[in-house]
Amino acid sequence: MNLRQLLGIKQAAASYLDARQTWWMHWPKAARDHETFCVSCHTVVPYLLARSALRSALAQPAISPDERQILDNVQKRALLWDALEPFYSDEKVGPMKTPQSRGTESVLNALILASYETQDSTLHFASAKAFANMWALQIKTGDKRGAWPWLNFQLQPWEAEDSQFYGGTLAAIAVATAPSGYRSSPQIQPNLQSLREYLQRGYEAQSLNNRVILLWASTKLPGILTPEQQQSLTSRLLSLQQPDGGWSLSSLVGSWKRGDGTPLETKSDGYATGTVAFALEQIGLSRGNPQLRKALVWLASNQDKTQGLWPAYSLNKQRDPSADGWLFMSDAATAYAVLALTQGN
Repeated sequence: MNLRQLLGIKQAAASYLDARQTWWMHWPKAARDHETFCVSCHTVVPYLLARSALRSALAQPAISPDERQILDNVQKRALLWDALEPFYSDEKVGPMKTPQSRGTESVLNALILASYETQDSTLHFASAKAFANMWALQIKTGDKRGAWPWLNFQLQPWEAEDSQFYGGTLAAIAVATAPSGYRSSPQIQPNLQSLREYLQRGYEAQSLNNRVILLWASTKLPGILTPEQQQSLTSRLLSLQQPDGGWSLSSLVGSWKRGDGTPLETKSDGYATGTVAFALEQIGLSRGNPQLRKALVWLASNQDKTQGLWPAYSLNKQRDPSADGWLFMSDAATAYAVLALTQGN
């Protein structure tokens, strides 16, 4: 694929992702108090992680209007933390949803804001407040010490029983993404050590889907995985590559079953292929590696040319194409596909 074709792929992805953020920010179900909106693991967070890579690839000098609006929203929620309602509350949704919601949001806020300050010497005020909110909610005792309360709606891959571990990996990436002066500051070292120990304790019991993100995190924050664990995990992921060059998310989630009884989709999808390819790049696998090269060719060849997205499929039920949630997995898939394709470009 030539550079002109690759540029077209990135432009189409940017248009799709920007449009999805505009929709999300005006979707009534995403609205929250004080004229803010929910920050989602499937649509908003992957978008912000990927959009800066697209901006660089497309030579766009300034952040997009959607990015600016989301960042303003996150900063507002971080700064007004004690005055705002949680995304989901015990009273409105059910037991434990208030602490789960607070823990989840605290990690996502820190991750989002830190990802826009990687080149700065120190954290901005709102980002420092977001990290303070996050550390205050870190679990201090028990077998989950070092983690955060995390939303559990029995929905894979981000809001299920094991998603608390996923949240811990995002917290590790948030710290590693922050300006180096912050991540080495003495006052957070006990928290960081507790987080490392939690991730190390839970590693063996995790689904491969969670371990993919952990592999990425381990390249940013030392002490999470040993070199031997990184190599073993890399080999395991490569062994699951499908003949067409992609990966299927169904092969990364163990014995998980859909709630409606329908079979999981087994063909290669954009989310699994994007996240695995990106993690392998982060670990240092060369683009000259035949399997990684084949994965990138799959990504370049499997974008939906009419919409600019990469297809991905729900792990929880057979979704109706007319439903609002139909594109949620493709939102995340498109962002990670972009990250994989722009790495090193």
